[in-house]
Amino acid sequence: MSESADSPAPDPLGPPGDGDGSVTVLGTAHVSEKSVEEVRDTIAAERPDVVAVELDEGRYNQLRGETPEDIEPRDLLKGNTVFQFIAYWMLSYVQTRLGERFDIQPGADMLAAVEAAEEHDLGVALVDRDIQVTIQRFWRRMSTKEKVQMMAGLIFGVADALVVGVTIGLMLGFFLGPLFGLASGPLFGIEAATMQGIAGGGLVGLAAGYLLWEFGLRSLTDDQAIALGAAGAVTVGGAVALSGVLNPLVGNVLGTGLGLSLVGGLVGGVVAGVGVGGLLGLVMLGLGYDAAPEEDYEEFDIERMTDADVVTAMMEEFRQFSPGGAQALIDERDAYIAHKLVELREQGYSVVAVVGAGHRAGIESYLENPGSLPPLESISGTDRSRRFSFFKAFAYTLALGYVAFFFLLIMAGVGNLFLLKLFAAWFLFNGVIAFTLAKLAGARWTSAAVGGAIAWLTSLNPLLAPGWFAGYMELRHDPVNVGDINTLNQILSDEESPLLDVVRRMFEVPLFRLIMVVAATNIGSTIASVLFPVAVLPWLAQGRIENVEQLMDLLLRGAQNSVDIITGVL
Repeated sequence: MSESADSPAPDPLGPPGDGDGSVTVLGTAHVSEKSVEEVRDTIAAERPDVVAVELDEGRYNQLRGETPEDIEPRDLLKGNTVFQFIAYWMLSYVQTRLGERFDIQPGADMLAAVEAAEEHDLGVALVDRDIQVTIQRFWRRMSTKEKVQMMAGLIFGVADALVVGVTIGLMLGFFLGPLFGLASGPLFGIEAATMQGIAGGGLVGLAAGYLLWEFGLRSLTDDQAIALGAAGAVTVGGAVALSGVLNPLVGNVLGTGLGLSLVGGLVGGVVAGVGVGGLLGLVMLGLGYDAAPEEDYEEFDIERMTDADVVTAMMEEFRQFSPGGAQALIDERDAYIAHKLVELREQGYSVVAVVGAGHRAGIESYLENPGSLPPLESISGTDRSRRFSFFKAFAYTLALGYVAFFFLLIMAGVGNLFLLKLFAAWFLFNGVIAFTLAKLAGARWTSAAVGGAIAWLTSLNPLLAPGWFAGYMELRHDPVNVGDINTLNQILSDEESPLLDVVRRMFEVPLFRLIMVVAATNIGSTIASVLFPVAVLPWLAQGRIENVEQLMDLLLRGAQNSVDIITGVL
C-alpha cells in the first residue's frame, strides 16, 4: 500500500479563540447510537474552535461518500499488500456485522462529529494516522502464528464452521482437482476407466448435492441444508463412480486423454473437497468453533464499549494475544493522535476530540505529559526494517544463483539436447499450470500469461511469487481501493441470494478477484514444482537417467561446461 502524507483537515480551522488552548477527549463506541447522541450534545454544549476526529483523509472521504484512492500496482510487488487488505477486510466485516445487529452505520459517531462541527460552523481536524500505514505496520508486527490465529478467529467469528469448512474444501477441490487429474496416471497409476468413473460420479454428485441443498433450505436450517447437500454429493457421486454406469458415456465425450484428466480431476476434487470440508466443519462445530448466535449479539450491551473497565480489559486481552499488533494498532495511534492534539492546543485552539473509547486513556496520558510522546517520525510512514537480515541476504544470493544457474544450463543446452528439453519442460509445466489456475480465478489473459511466464523462476525463488506479477497486471486494468471492502461486506450481508449468485458478485469486485488471482497463480506454481519431479521428470528422462543423483550430476556438469566456455572466452 502506498504511503501517504499526514491527513490534512478537510476545511480551514479558522483563527484560535482567546486564551490558552484546551483539549477535551470524548471516548465513543463506533457502532453505538448513544455515542452519536453524546457526540452531538457535547459539541453543541462546548462549542470548541475545532472538532478533532479519529479519521484519516481516506476514511473521511469514504464516510462522506467519496471514492477512496486506488492502490498503486507497484505496491503489490512488495509482497504483503494483499494480506494487509485481507486483514483490513476481515476487521471491517466484523464492525459491519456489529453495525447491522445494532442498526447503525459503523463510524456514525465520527460522521456525527463532522456534521455537528459543520452545523455550528466549527473547524474540523483529521488527526488519525493513514489507515493503510496502520494496517501495514499492524501486519508487519504480528508473528506468523498470531496472523493465522487472528484470521481463524475472525473467520469463525462471522461465519458458521460448516460453511467455512465446505467453502474451503470447495475452493481447494476446484484448484487442486485438475492437478490431481493430470498426475493421476504417472503419479498414482490411476487407469482411464477409473478416471471415467470419477468424472461421471463427480458430475452426478455435484448435481445431486446442489439439488439437496436447495431443497433443504426450504425446511431446514442453513447448517442442516449444507450438511445434507455435502453428504448427498459424496454419497451419490461415490455410488455412481463405483458402479461405472456412466463410464461409456464419459469415454465417448471425453476420451482417455487430457480432457478426461482435467474434467475428472476437477469434479472429483470438488466433490471430495466438499465432503472433507463438511466433515471438518462438523468437527469444528463439535469443538465449539462457530459464529456467535444472533441472541448473543442481542444480549451484548454495546453501550458498555465505552466503559473504562470493559475497554481496558479488552485492550489488555488483545495485548496478551499480540503485543506487536497492539503496539501498531493502539499505542502508536494513541501517540500519533496525541501529537496532533498537542499541536492544536499549543496553537491556542479549544478542541473536542472524538475518538474510540479504547484510545481515550492513552491519549489523555500523553496530553498530561507531552514530553513522553515518541518522535512523530518514528510512528509515521510504513514500517521498514533497517537491520541487516541474513535471510534476505541469503534469499537475494539464492535468487541470483538461480538466474545464473539457469543461464548456464541454457548455454549447455545448446550442446546437450536433454538439458534444453529439461529447461523447456520446467518452464512450460510451471507456466501452464500457473496460467490455468489464474484464468480459473478470473484473471485477464495478459495477467495469467505474465504469471505463467514468470512461474518457472519464482517457484524456486523465496523473494518472488508469480501471483504478485499477475496481480500487478490486474491492477493496471482494474484499480483496487478500500471502497471494495464495503462492497464485499454488502454482498456477504445479503442472506437472501443463492450462494452461487453471492460468489459470482464477489468475483465482480476487483479486490476479491485480485486476491483470488494472486492466490491461484501462486498455488499453481507451487504445485507444479511439487509435481514436476514425480510426474514429468520420469517421463522426460526415460532410458537416460535412473535416479536423482544422476540428474544432479548431469546438471552440474552442464553448468560447469558453460563456465569453462565463458572462462576460455574471457
